[in-house]
Amino acid sequence: MQQPRLRLDGRVALITGASSGLGRVGAERFAAEGARVVIADVADGEEAVEAIAAAGGEASFVACDVTDEASVQAAVEHTVETFGALDVLYNNAGVMLSDDDAPTNTSVETYQRTMDINVLGSLLTCKYAIPQMLAQGRGSIVNVASFVAHLGAATPQIAYTASKGAVLAMTREIAVIYARQGIRANALCPGPVMTPLLAKFLSDDARRNRRLVHIPMGRFGEPAEIANGALFLASDESSWMTGQSLIVDGGITAAYTTPE
Repeated sequence: MQQPRLRLDGRVALITGASSGLGRVGAERFAAEGARVVIADVADGEEAVEAIAAAGGEASFVACDVTDEASVQAAVEHTVETFGALDVLYNNAGVMLSDDDAPTNTSVETYQRTMDINVLGSLLTCKYAIPQMLAQGRGSIVNVASFVAHLGAATPQIAYTASKGAVLAMTREIAVIYARQGIRANALCPGPVMTPLLAKFLSDDARRNRRLVHIPMGRFGEPAEIANGALFLASDESSWMTGQSLIVDGGITAAYTTPE
């Protein structure tokens, strides 16, 4: 019996922030679907590379600070030198800082740091990945935005919300610029996903329930569910999609709720 074709067979994917959390789950999922994966992160990603190799996949790690232009350029060059191509750019790296709050009490430093990582980081990777994709005649860019790019968050987080709105707008612009040159760009907009980062903010039942009340499905998302959305956007299954927002949020943006 013929085995089904892997969804990213023969593709090369560069994933930022992939040493742990959602990025690592995405890297492992992409590798399982045939992609050769480059893990780009400020944290050591060799353990993730070893896990992918142990599962029969192929991966490489490159140290990368997405806010540093030279570092990003080097990561893209590493990808092409190591695997000979760059077919998928998955901009997963991002932050939501603990003192991000309302406009009146969020520091300029917190706002700028959030914008630098979440927005500038995505811009820089696109800046250096797109020329390689143009040379190949194809490419898929997946930028991680958030459901808060579509509506205000119940819990104040002005810098994060502003940054994700910017990512969504930037994704649409990139999609329009390169639509006739074989490059697609789409935004993945997750709702609250149970990762160590979110768990840190939901340290007690009151905080947890405050979030859950806004999710019609009554639970937080799982990392694998977000990885599946990224895989769809990266693969040819979404070949007639560009400039779009794929919302994976348990129904949050479909519901009318009032912040408590």
